[in-house]
Amino acid sequence: MHYTKIALLALTGLAMAHPGAHEPNSYTHVAKRNFLHNARSTLDKCADKLEQRGVNSRAQARRAALMHANKKRAIFSRDTDKVVNTSHHSNLHVTPNTPETELFSKNPVCILAPEGEVGPFWVKGELIRSDIRDGQAGIPIILDGQFIDINTCEPIKNLYWDVWNCNATGVYSGVQSSMNGNGDDASNLNKTFLRGIQKTDSDGVAQFKTLFPGHYSGRATHVHVIAHTDAHVLPNNTLTGGHISHIGQLFFDKELITTVEATYPYNTSTVAITENADDHVVQDETEDSNSDPFFEYAYLGDTIEDGLLAWVTLGVNVSASHDSDSSYAASLTSSGGVANSDSMFR
Repeated sequence: MHYTKIALLALTGLAMAHPGAHEPNSYTHVAKRNFLHNARSTLDKCADKLEQRGVNSRAQARRAALMHANKKRAIFSRDTDKVVNTSHHSNLHVTPNTPETELFSKNPVCILAPEGEVGPFWVKGELIRSDIRDGQAGIPIILDGQFIDINTCEPIKNLYWDVWNCNATGVYSGVQSSMNGNGDDASNLNKTFLRGIQKTDSDGVAQFKTLFPGHYSGRATHVHVIAHTDAHVLPNNTLTGGHISHIGQLFFDKELITTVEATYPYNTSTVAITENADDHVVQDETEDSNSDPFFEYAYLGDTIEDGLLAWVTLGVNVSASHDSDSSYAASLTSSGGVANSDSMFR
């Protein structure tokens, strides 16, 4: 049984340890801008097709059912602005009597650059599972993602959505690094909290139960995303083969972050919060106005402690392959975690 856990260094850390290190990226600004423009034009043309095939209506119904199954009552919703440099103020207020068809009627598509920053702590070969909380403390959040092929306008079935984020105090599991909390804690190599992979269904949808990420020095609050295509599942419930069609990071509204950070244990951190507008990845992803890498979200109850539902639709070029851009920090074997001696983020 061999678990390959590749910690791709996604910007990590505890409140005290890691600066916002950059991952090498050879993708040029011109190429990125051209991709975003062409992808947005293609997806705009996909809108009617997705509507006719019932993909959008099923997404609305699915998210409504998810809300019903987990909420006390939905009291607030967020519709993020398309320009990331704005404050992302809500333009939709939801009361207990607001129908979910209104709450979920808007289905924005987020297009991320085809070669986004993977960060320093990605764990390759993570376990395939939907609940990735592992007993960590924090604000519960359900992530609902839908993947659309920008070339065919079809939902991407059997794509494996790989996510990871730091915990409430800014630490990533699966790696041992001076940039990630207590660099002397070798036991962290064997931990898997807030990491996992899920396969998309026939509508290109996958979901996770996780916790709202904390923050660390030099980075805005974020969730890392990798899309694996043409991969296969091993008997030990990990992936093999295929290729990486998408690398990116997703973000949250400033007001939501402020509300979460006022709760325990987020409020134990003494590290300054990096604003979205000052984050280098947000700046890179939003260089073109066609990209809006922010989750929409709704409260699942009267207070933030009752949890959140966050959703996003991602346009992906499945013909792309970025395997060479996915460096890792460690691997997890049946004998435990093993640090990658070639990693630049040790």
